[in-house]
Amino acid sequence: MEVIRDVFLFIFNNSNRILEYTVNHLSLVLTVLAFSLVLWISVGLIISKYDRFATSVIGLANILFVIPSISLFGLFVTIPQLGLGRKSAALALILYAMMPLVRNVYRGLKSVDKSVIDAGRGMGMSTTQILYQIQIPMAWPVVFAGIRVAVVMITGMATVATFIGERNIGRLIHHGITRGNAEMIIAGALVVSLIALFLDYLMGLLEKRVTSPGLRHSSENY
Repeated sequence: MEVIRDVFLFIFNNSNRILEYTVNHLSLVLTVLAFSLVLWISVGLIISKYDRFATSVIGLANILFVIPSISLFGLFVTIPQLGLGRKSAALALILYAMMPLVRNVYRGLKSVDKSVIDAGRGMGMSTTQILYQIQIPMAWPVVFAGIRVAVVMITGMATVATFIGERNIGRLIHHGITRGNAEMIIAGALVVSLIALFLDYLMGLLEKRVTSPGLRHSSENY
């Protein structure tokens, strides 16, 4: 109980600094998410039409995903046009988001029953109409599962960006470790967890609004 009290006392006494770090953290996560959704959903749509590229693209995404985050951050810092700060952090996180987004878009589209697609063709629907009126709506549960994984992953990995100049919640954890301050470490971990839970909750609400109730359960398999 004493540790919990000390943590909340630390948060109260440093509320302005924690608020600044939280805003910066959210800003980075939302920026990365916006670019990632546009980029990787597009890639997922493309490889769903050209299966010969799918294995290579998803394999590349898996390779990027297993690279230690501090290594990838450090690599981009060495590029003069990027350097320390947000550009390097955002680019690294966008690459990490590739795996859950591309994979789930591809799997979601490929999971659509072929008989439904054939029925659409039989009704005279074009390839574009089938994609936007049949495949994408039916793939939404799987796609959203990937988006939610990406959101939580980006939120957690963004803390490591403090090592390349980002002033976010990761700074609390980093300083807490270097100073041996348990309250700082726990406070930082708690705030990051709350951010991840909040964003995941928002994604869940959005998923319910755009997904047919009969299709939601399918996302549990991915």
